[in-house]
Amino acid sequence: MNSYSESYKNAGVDVTAGYKAVELIKTHVQRTVISGVMPGFGGFGGLFEPDLSGMKNPVLVSGTDGVGTKLKIAFLMDKHDTIGIDCVAMCVNDIICLGAKPLFFLDYIACGKNNPEKTALIVKGVADGCAESGCALIGGETAEHPGLMPEDEYDLAGFSVGIVDKDKLLKPETQKAGDMIIALKSSGVHSNGFSLIRKIFDVSEKNLARHDSEIGSTLGECLLTPTKLYVKPILALIKNINVKSVNHITGGGFYENIPRNLPTNLTAKISRSEVRVLPVFDLISSVGSIPERDMFNTFNMGVGMTVVVDKNDADKAIAALKAEGEEAYVLGELAEGDGGVIIA
Repeated sequence: MNSYSESYKNAGVDVTAGYKAVELIKTHVQRTVISGVMPGFGGFGGLFEPDLSGMKNPVLVSGTDGVGTKLKIAFLMDKHDTIGIDCVAMCVNDIICLGAKPLFFLDYIACGKNNPEKTALIVKGVADGCAESGCALIGGETAEHPGLMPEDEYDLAGFSVGIVDKDKLLKPETQKAGDMIIALKSSGVHSNGFSLIRKIFDVSEKNLARHDSEIGSTLGECLLTPTKLYVKPILALIKNINVKSVNHITGGGFYENIPRNLPTNLTAKISRSEVRVLPVFDLISSVGSIPERDMFNTFNMGVGMTVVVDKNDADKAIAALKAEGEEAYVLGELAEGDGGVIIA
């Protein structure tokens, strides 16, 4: 390719760095190829031909999100090969809340200066997340923004599309009093609440390198643990159990996310003693003197996803999730109420 502009390079944008980055990420993209992916990576659009056989009324389900200020931890630790997993997880974990299977993913990286090797590491994480979720990375964009952001920093966002037969969309309206709420363990903080975390710990390279016996690692290693991907276990569960709703516990914690799939005549009653809080959240609460109500309204507290099933299906659901390698347990139940959450 003979595309090159000395004037543009002098302004801070080196188009050749973008071409090199594309070459470096091709091997990572190839790992995510699934049935339906069509040739043409690097063109103006990603091509995907879905298999609609067996579907009466296919419905596309889309999701988009970013990683947020967790990126600051990656910058300070100079570790960029896992942050892409977070980006994928924040999108596909939402899509499965409707019962849909993610098909493909696109990423967007905005940076102060395009470092092809760093870009390749970021995309490696994206590809890892896609491969684990069974969806394809079919395109993306890297944009240099000199003068808008520091040269060594970047922002990362993504977009995913999934599919489900209309008849198989989850039906939260079928939930009733007595249904059980089942928790799936999180891998840690995931990708929410980092503005508060950075304030609490006065995040710096030195503080991130400090080993903490309570969490069993350095603070930085713990905070940078990738968001857990729940696609395969949730879709496997939906195939075998009548799952009424799935809730991704992201920003806003329990109080914001559980009601999103809750009829207004029901209340989610969470048993506080049953919540298996991870040590990192005890540390955050202690160091920051954060009230418990705020903790449950900001973080996942060790619960990355919840599913609601009929009481008679609870044991089977937990067994099915454990067979998929998930730590799952009864968190509470639904009761007559006002569409909110009670943690007691």
